Amino acid sequence: MRADDTPSASSEPRAWVLPDALRSVFRQRYGPVLAGEEAARRIRGLGLYAACGDRVTETAVATGNLPLVALVDYKTLRHEPIDPAAFRPLAARALVRVRNPAGMITEALRSAVRDLIASGGGLVEVDGEEDLGVLALLESLPLGATVIYGIPGEGVSFVTVDAAAQERVKQLIARMEVRRLDLGP
Repeated sequence: MRADDTPSASSEPRAWVLPDALRSVFRQRYGPVLAGEEAARRIRGLGLYAACGDRVTETAVATGNLPLVALVDYKTLRHEPIDPAAFRPLAARALVRVRNPAGMITEALRSAVRDLIASGGGLVEVDGEEDLGVLALLESLPLGATVIYGIPGEGVSFVTVDAAAQERVKQLIARMEVRRLDLGP
């Protein structure tokens, strides 16, 4: 805040907006995509991992092998309801709520992911859309971890966090448009 208690533009949170020119890059596959029991079996065998998306997180919790961090927005492409109780084991560790409008990744979401990873994990409930939260997971998890996310109509994508994946994320975020947001109180 400035001395006169008026917020300055620089005090508003930042967001990285996905431009139309980059949308095709986000449709590329960066790891295997598995469905059904094959996906569940792979999830059960994962070491350190994080999940992005309601259905994939519900599946992960059901396997009994909880992700360190999961991002959900209580919406699915198929508009099938997700019972919030499915996420209780993750929320019991820690629960963070953030606003993140569609088509962007906010500073608040990136910070929530970093903080939860550093403090033992939990659930991030997103008011808006969590899809681009995959970037925050890939940039923040340690090398060797896995990020899983759902691909509608296909299954679960498994991406290993390695130096190449983190460099891709860094380059993608650098190509996104940075905006200051006023998300209100």
